[in-house]
Amino acid sequence: MSSFKNIAPEELQSRLNEVLLIDVRGPSETARGIIQGAKLIPLHLVPMNVDQFKSEKDVVIYCHSGARSAQACHFLAGQGLTGLHNLEGGVMYWAGSGLTLVAPE
Repeated sequence: MSSFKNIAPEELQSRLNEVLLIDVRGPSETARGIIQGAKLIPLHLVPMNVDQFKSEKDVVIYCHSGARSAQACHFLAGQGLTGLHNLEGGVMYWAGSGLTLVAPE
């Protein structure tokens, strides 16, 4: 059994204010747009930043297509974290569903 769940873009959209949202893409990708409110922690920095994923809220992680964010979820679950969610289809599916992206701060 997987230690994290997938979350559909529509469900995430309705829960944006109640989750910790993390984008694990690199700077060249995030420059093209992020989901409102996301913290940027590139995948290769996840192991050094495990504490930033610890939250009372559910944690939703996303990347371009969902592959790297699934890796991050798997790694973090192995560190004992719970409440992890992987955005199904990544930001590609989010934007393809007509949901908006904003410029990173």
